[in-house]
Amino acid sequence: MSRTRDILLTALAPAVWGSSYLVTTEFMPAGYPVTIAALRALPAGLLLLAVTRSLPPRAWLGRVFLLGSFNFALFWVLLFVAAYRLPGGVAATLGSLQAMMVILMARGWLGTPVRAGAVAAAATGILGVAFLLIGPDAALDPVGIAAGVGGAASMAAGTVLSRKWQPPVPALSFTAWQLTAGGLVLLPLALILEPPLPPLTLANLGGLAWLGLVGAAATYAIWFRGLSRLDPGAVSMLAMMSPVMAVILGWAVLGQSLSLLQGLGAAIVLGSVWAGQRANNPGPVHTVSTPAKPA
Repeated sequence: MSRTRDILLTALAPAVWGSSYLVTTEFMPAGYPVTIAALRALPAGLLLLAVTRSLPPRAWLGRVFLLGSFNFALFWVLLFVAAYRLPGGVAATLGSLQAMMVILMARGWLGTPVRAGAVAAAATGILGVAFLLIGPDAALDPVGIAAGVGGAASMAAGTVLSRKWQPPVPALSFTAWQLTAGGLVLLPLALILEPPLPPLTLANLGGLAWLGLVGAAATYAIWFRGLSRLDPGAVSMLAMMSPVMAVILGWAVLGQSLSLLQGLGAAIVLGSVWAGQRANNPGPVHTVSTPAKPA
């Protein structure tokens, strides 16, 4: 498969993630962020484990739980905290910092060179997300800002380490391992921190099915597959498709307004994503066929 097709397929994941805000606000009971995150991760992970019939070797358990925490447990909890304490635009703009963080982490952990074009594309993308989402009433809550930056760092670390630690299994199995580990980390937190869920309606169950089966199991399999084939910096730039899709869905489904400045922001984001793919193209990338020795 050509690199262009790999990019387009990987971009489907953050495009679908852009629907998470709509589904959460319209179909999920409010006030249960950790519980919803656990129900999104654990059932999807267990289902994929049943399908793939592949369990991580004992030597990989530490890495799998660390990746599951970075990519799911810690990331989703901090994401919800930022979303509750900050206007959505501020939270999403802080989340877009992960593209810049990936560039720096990949330099330290993978030895990937820092390319000026990649840095410029990431910075331009952050500016575009700010134009797209931040309004005049944006407020700056210190805890929310810390959560937003922490969530971006968590996802960035998970992205780079998922490339560094490539087990000799299909992406679907790697996804199953991480989702299950992340769900197991989230489950006790949900039981301790939040009250029991109210009886779920059909709409609630449908929303959970979308968030878990499509928004987690399917899309993260695509995401980790892309990470095995593309430079981490290129993949992280694709994540900026998520706020663009969220705004488009808000306009198309919820009737939210779309200003000229937002349109300009969307164009800047899409342009930065395209530039980021060109800047982060070091040449042919081959998947790792042998497992790394456990640390």
